[in-house]
Amino acid sequence: MLDGMARWAPDTRERLRAAALELFEERGFGATTVPDIVERAGVTRRTFFRHFSDKREVFFGDDEIPSRATAMLRAAPPAAPAFAIAWTGLRALAVERFEPRRDQMAASRRIIDAEPSLRERDLQKQADLREAIRAGCAERGSDPLTSRVVAGVTVELLQTALERWLADEGGMPLTRHLDEVRERMSGVLGSPLPS
Repeated sequence: MLDGMARWAPDTRERLRAAALELFEERGFGATTVPDIVERAGVTRRTFFRHFSDKREVFFGDDEIPSRATAMLRAAPPAAPAFAIAWTGLRALAVERFEPRRDQMAASRRIIDAEPSLRERDLQKQADLREAIRAGCAERGSDPLTSRVVAGVTVELLQTALERWLADEGGMPLTRHLDEVRERMSGVLGSPLPS
């Protein structure tokens, strides 16, 4: 009975993720197997597959960001500019989701950058977010070009800020990196991005 309780402990998903990241860093992604991960985490193989469909999903399996973007765009007042909604969402994600997990995200980024199949999945994740924002803007009545531009700018801004933040040894908050990237984009474009 105690063994069963341990397998279903509330932190099982995070234990699996932590065990996987440790092994990926020690051995490499390709050399790490699901049995290795479950042994390190102290759970069964069946428990692993309750949480993740395969070892790649340790990085990507709980990505609710596209659905969160869709919900924010739907819930915002009709007159609110789409980019302003997206910007508010980026800042909220930075504080609530990304900043508390910086060390884990930095480890994940090193592994993703070293593994072509993970880079491909990461690009797909970015495309999924871009599509969710584009569709949400269109649903709000934005024309097709505006919808694509808002989606593209938002995802590029986020990715650039994340890369800078994860490489920043000074510990500057992600929100500051978002502000700096937005300011630089505005300078390059020759006018401020709408608030």
